[in-house]
Amino acid sequence: MNQPQQVSLGTRKDILRSILITLLINGVLPYLVYEILRSHMTSLQALSIATVIPLLDNAYTLLKSRKLDVFASFMLTSFLLGLLVLTLGGNEQLLLVRESFVTAVLGLIFLATLLFPRPLIYYFALRFTVGSDPDRRAAFAANWQYPYFRFVLRLMTAGWGIALLGEAVVRTILVYELTVSQFLAVSNFVMYGFIGAAIVWTVCYRRYSHKKLKRIIKGG
Repeated sequence: MNQPQQVSLGTRKDILRSILITLLINGVLPYLVYEILRSHMTSLQALSIATVIPLLDNAYTLLKSRKLDVFASFMLTSFLLGLLVLTLGGNEQLLLVRESFVTAVLGLIFLATLLFPRPLIYYFALRFTVGSDPDRRAAFAANWQYPYFRFVLRLMTAGWGIALLGEAVVRTILVYELTVSQFLAVSNFVMYGFIGAAIVWTVCYRRYSHKKLKRIIKGG
């Protein structure tokens, strides 16, 4: 069997542009629309309109490439979950737990994809580090034959799933252990602490694993 071509990552500029465009369409724009509209209508109505943006992006990608954009679908799911929790009532503690519910479900989605042929991080990496070039995408896919490559992507997927679940669990515990004012003071630090730690770990581990994979491919 022929050795697969080593994945040639896109230039830093191409990768950065892809990340920025994706985050702009699926993250920043919906958030801005929500923030602008919620002063003129209910939060549920504002979020419903904001959700249309990633939905349209997903539809455009589907029509263009005949394939679902996994990242856009993931972001759309998070917005739909946000819509769901806005419909839930309850006391103050339940209201504060709502965001953690969304995070927990997203974490479970990460972990659930470990049961599928390819985990969620595989598709994120395909979107952000390979781009749309057919040769690079083919080379990236060819690396799936290497056990180490599969291990790395599954470990990263598990890591993010655990981080999101951990954040949800910690914040839920804090809701019932702290006063409302105390929780609001530390809540964002907990959330960004978990997310930041996951990002730093991902970047560092990716650099290490990429070098090791190159040695494995070269050694044949």
